[in-house]
Amino acid sequence: MMIEVTVKETEPMTVAFVAMRGAYAQIPDAMGRVYGYAGQSGLVPAGMPHAVYFTPPEQGPESEAVWEVWAPVVGEPPESGPDANGLGVKRVAGKLVASTMYKGPYEGIEPTYRELGQWVADHGYDMAGPPEELYYSDPADTPPEEYLTEIRFPVRKRQ
Repeated sequence: MMIEVTVKETEPMTVAFVAMRGAYAQIPDAMGRVYGYAGQSGLVPAGMPHAVYFTPPEQGPESEAVWEVWAPVVGEPPESGPDANGLGVKRVAGKLVASTMYKGPYEGIEPTYRELGQWVADHGYDMAGPPEELYYSDPADTPPEEYLTEIRFPVRKRQ
């Protein structure tokens, strides 16, 4: 498998977020929670939903994983939270990322992560933050083999 990698600068953004712990099977529920929160808070979604993975898989069981789901929103509403339910609003700085697209069911994404990590190491970059996924497909109306997911690794050029 050969992946195509782009190094690019992301734009700063404001996101509604939900802080999560445990199994990634909770992602659909977390998406519903964060978009429900955004709607109740009068926030207008803008852009693709994100998941950000703070715990690398090799650092322990998925049941202890720490991650967030982000819903980018219009404007610059005040930052808040996380509240008792893990929900809030925050600003996210722009950053340099190595990015690739993955097409297929989420269960098959791991080899693309490995390839992107190898590409980063082979091209003189170091990881500079937790990996992110951007979801371009709605599982409600897209078959799993057609899911499009952008994988982003924040990077910095090695000195």
